[in-house]
Amino acid sequence: MFICRNQPCGAQWHPSEVEVRNEGQGYLFRCPLCGSRNYVERVTAEDGTVAYQQPRA
Repeated sequence: MFICRNQPCGAQWHPSEVEVRNEGQGYLFRCPLCGSRNYVERVTAEDGTVAYQQPRA
C-alpha cells in the first residue's frame, strides 16, 4: 500500500492503482488525487522480479 506524503491528502493507493516511473530524480509515483510526487525504492528479488516499496517518512 502506498500513502501520499502530501499532508492535506494522505490518500492510500494499491501499487496496481499508480504508475511508478523515473522522472530524472529517482523512482516515484504521482498521487492520482492531488498530483503530489511520492518517492519509492526499487527492490529486485533473487528471482529477478522487480517491486517498489515506499520508504518510511
